[in-house]
Amino acid sequence: MTPAGCRRLSRASLLALVLLAHAPGAHAAVTPGGPAGVSAPLTESKLTPAQRAFVDTLERRTFQFFWDLADSATGLMPDRWPSRTFISVGATGFALTAYPIGAERRYVTRAEAAARTLKTLDFLWGSRQDTARVGSTGYKGFFYHFVSFGTGTRFRDVELSNIDTALLFAGALFCQSYFDGGGATERKIRALTDSLVLRADWAWFKVRPPKLSLGWSPEEGFLPYDWGGYNETLILFLLALDSPRHGVGADTYKSYTSSYKWGSFQGQEYLGFAPLFGHQYTHVWVDFRNIADDFMREKRIDYFENSRRATYAQRAYATENPSRFKDYGADIWGLTACDGPMDGKATVAGREREFHSYEARGASHERITDDGTIAPAAAGGSMPFAPEICLPALMAMRERYGDHVFRKYGFIDAFNPTLDQAMKTSAGGAIVPGVGWFDDDYLGIDQGPILAMLENWRTGLIWKHTRNNIHIRRGLRNAGFTGGWLEYWRNRSMGGR
Repeated sequence: MTPAGCRRLSRASLLALVLLAHAPGAHAAVTPGGPAGVSAPLTESKLTPAQRAFVDTLERRTFQFFWDLADSATGLMPDRWPSRTFISVGATGFALTAYPIGAERRYVTRAEAAARTLKTLDFLWGSRQDTARVGSTGYKGFFYHFVSFGTGTRFRDVELSNIDTALLFAGALFCQSYFDGGGATERKIRALTDSLVLRADWAWFKVRPPKLSLGWSPEEGFLPYDWGGYNETLILFLLALDSPRHGVGADTYKSYTSSYKWGSFQGQEYLGFAPLFGHQYTHVWVDFRNIADDFMREKRIDYFENSRRATYAQRAYATENPSRFKDYGADIWGLTACDGPMDGKATVAGREREFHSYEARGASHERITDDGTIAPAAAGGSMPFAPEICLPALMAMRERYGDHVFRKYGFIDAFNPTLDQAMKTSAGGAIVPGVGWFDDDYLGIDQGPILAMLENWRTGLIWKHTRNNIHIRRGLRNAGFTGGWLEYWRNRSMGGR
């Protein structure tokens, strides 16, 4: 079992010209028209001085979360701060993604970023892998969802998590492609990444073929649930399809996509998943613009466009505000997995409402889970998809709530304007009477998409490098993706034929 308070998510030639046409902010939808109510995309060159200053501040502060707080003994990333709970393997993937961004932005030197990356990978490669209930960091090439500070060993009785390991590997693969220098540190980063990624035995999770189990523990064995339906795990399947020795076949991917739920919500037609993190995580590392698998080819869009529609649908839902939550509107919106104020009911402004602590909040045709709690990561992690609505939302949050919501490391994890009457909350944070409840903590798995997607929107840094990564490309090809930038690599591998 997962201990109380722990989260579980479910958290070049002509072709070169084509790639240039897909610069950040210049996405061309595969299908004519696009989502209803879409404004013209906002590019960094069009920012006002005030917008540019805000983006610069947000990106720098969010980077410092990862740089300042990584565990000094292991290099791994805490799940949250300032609460001291445990290390998160998934958040470590976002930390690895942050380091090259810091080097590019000159927050730190390239040598410093490479050294931090190598320390993390060195620990992971040398950590203990076995079936012991205590004292190990992972098994079969995978890592436990949460591990302890200082030792990096399993935290209590959490599960061995393939999705959190996939997020970790995705960050490492970006570093592998970014640190392409000839020095010993950067060479070792590339070699260790290959060793870590190729060791993972994805086929081991195929206990109910062709599906993949969510996880495993030494006490209970494989979890009795399998991954299915669209969610944050697309990156997991790409990595499982990439593995030459321990991979899975196309039947596993087809089984995953067979339970997709296409539908209509708030005027948008798209592949549903209610929390926005599911429309963001894989996109941090994979440029889905104008490439598609069988499912998306049939729908005549791509996953990037799908995420754009999901983002617009959430904003429209907040504008309609069917449950009449306080402050919801065109610039105050965003539901995803995040902290919340309490588990229980409270009467606010004469109306009884039910609130929750950590939960996968969201709104789509699939389901609606909403208690008035807004997560800035919902808009921040969707910046490349719809910057014209996401940036105004982020700026409005800071302007309206000030230091309550925007602090040392950028946005706190969540806030709830509806819960604005003084009362005791059970999940941390504080209520500011007349204003709302505001979290005390930052979460690594929410800070990560804000930082990474800001940079992808501004420069395409992560996508530019991961398009070159053989593991990412092989996983996409084996999943049946074609088109766009993948055709450049296909053409190159065929010697121009």
